[in-house]
Amino acid sequence: MAHLSLGIDCGSTTTKGALYDGQQVVKTILLPTAARPQQRMEQIYNAMYSPDVGYVVATGYGRDLLPQADKRVTEITCHAKGASYLCPSIRGVVDIGGQDSKAILLDRDGNVSDFLMNDKCAAGTGRFVEMMSRILDCPLDEIDGFVQGRSPVDITSMCTVFAESEIISLLAESKERGDIALGVIRSICRRTALFALKLRPQGDLFFSGGLARFEVFRRTLEEFVELPVHTHAQSQFAGAIGAAIIGYRKMA
Repeated sequence: MAHLSLGIDCGSTTTKGALYDGQQVVKTILLPTAARPQQRMEQIYNAMYSPDVGYVVATGYGRDLLPQADKRVTEITCHAKGASYLCPSIRGVVDIGGQDSKAILLDRDGNVSDFLMNDKCAAGTGRFVEMMSRILDCPLDEIDGFVQGRSPVDITSMCTVFAESEIISLLAESKERGDIALGVIRSICRRTALFALKLRPQGDLFFSGGLARFEVFRRTLEEFVELPVHTHAQSQFAGAIGAAIIGYRKMA
């Protein structure tokens, strides 16, 4: 008898899969989307599906590309459900994705009560950070150590194109790379906080998306929102986990 559900979250940068058994997440997989969203979703489906899986839910911008999905659910709903599972005390979610950012308010039962989505501008998203990482020759996975003890430089441009030029100009002025990187991080977190605060959150927030892996982003975002900001080792999988939880409840 099928006792697992599978959630697949296809984002612009990464595609994630999660298996859920009704109590806990038993397996996760992450692959770079790399302009092949359907292929990546199929890869994760083939790697994770078995006769034990009774329901498949797809989410993310590529959710319509998996014909095997039993249901397709918006990323707002799935991120909220996954974040509430990972951190039950939260009353809101801030997600910084590869090409967009989301702010979600939750009610006491963990359901979405309001949300905002910014998908019109790449500034303040994962792509913006990847651009910074490339120009400053700093591997993204090393960003916490790279900016430790640094003094942030003011970054005035929040448009990705102008910010790239500004970073190059600061390097030409012999500014320290770590100071520039911390300035960019603070600029992103300030912009994200102003966006999230439009919803007037009243309690703890959960930080999801790839950038939630880095303590400097969590700490800086917390400074600007002036509310406790939590992450989890599986923060990046919040959408896929939420999709799997929704799928499991459909099996009942």
